[in-house]
Amino acid sequence: MYNLARSLLFRFDPETSHGLALNALDALHRVGGVQRVYGKPVNDPVELMGLRFSNRVGLAAGLDKNADHLDALGALGFGFVEVGTVTPKAQPGNPKPRLFRLAGHDAIINRFGFNNKGVEHLVAQVKKRHYGGVVGVNIGKNLTTSVENALDDYLLCLDAVHSVADYIAVNISSPNTPGLRTLQFGEQLDELLGPIRSRSQVLDAELGRKVPLLVKIAPDMSEEEVALVAGSIARNALDGVIATNTTVSREAVKSDPQSEEAGGLSGKPVFEASNRVIRLLRAQLPTLPIIGVGGIDSGEAASAKIAAGADLVQLYSGLIYQGPGLVKTCAEALKQQ
Repeated sequence: MYNLARSLLFRFDPETSHGLALNALDALHRVGGVQRVYGKPVNDPVELMGLRFSNRVGLAAGLDKNADHLDALGALGFGFVEVGTVTPKAQPGNPKPRLFRLAGHDAIINRFGFNNKGVEHLVAQVKKRHYGGVVGVNIGKNLTTSVENALDDYLLCLDAVHSVADYIAVNISSPNTPGLRTLQFGEQLDELLGPIRSRSQVLDAELGRKVPLLVKIAPDMSEEEVALVAGSIARNALDGVIATNTTVSREAVKSDPQSEEAGGLSGKPVFEASNRVIRLLRAQLPTLPIIGVGGIDSGEAASAKIAAGADLVQLYSGLIYQGPGLVKTCAEALKQQ
């Protein structure tokens, strides 16, 4: 069934297809048809970071930037859904076209640039949710905010989303906001994560519950750089890490005519790069919860992420190429482990 839908959707430009697919899913959800088509969610509960996940398969940030489709996406059987990346103020993102399919490689390049409706809109949407699973909120900085003042934006988002999020992910690894990835290293990372951790602890005390704080990192790091990031994560007592975001490398897709488009590459070519970072993190941080993301397109690929050291996994590009049935396929594979 999805092969037919995909052939139709792929006749449109990628960003149009993205919107059409989400609107169609919303319509199916409104008539109660999502579970009739895709089946009941896989029940494979796991406790992590003080949260109960109904299964270990989640939706990565970026697909639903504004939480406008949260209930419909959750109905596909995800154990958790991460929305965002959200910024304090609404912003249009980069000029179109900014999304490209590399179908011969089951890959996508995007340079959206944190296009979103702003944190107030996202908070209002999350408050209205009926989806009962874990909801993470991925936060970032506005394009017009300098890297030197990035902390201000992260704190504004943290304050706004803390009461509605089950966990919060600090995105410092998108390649589409100039200078953002420089925050991943050395003193800059400590200077960012330290105040965010301190503020989150104050908010936790005010709310009377702990909202786990995670950081999302890039795959394009040396072993030494991963060790530096791991050290900062440990020093600042973060609750987990998401590994990884998209890559700027084009080595695996050089033959594709669109390979030189600017932006982050996701999908199958990122699979091994993200697994490498997961293994390095696990060696450095033996007990830290890790969410593995990058190139999962089958139950076997999801299982390989867990074998590399991840505790949970997230999907994005694989959904575009394999369809929503991938959620159940991956969740069932992990349940068998």
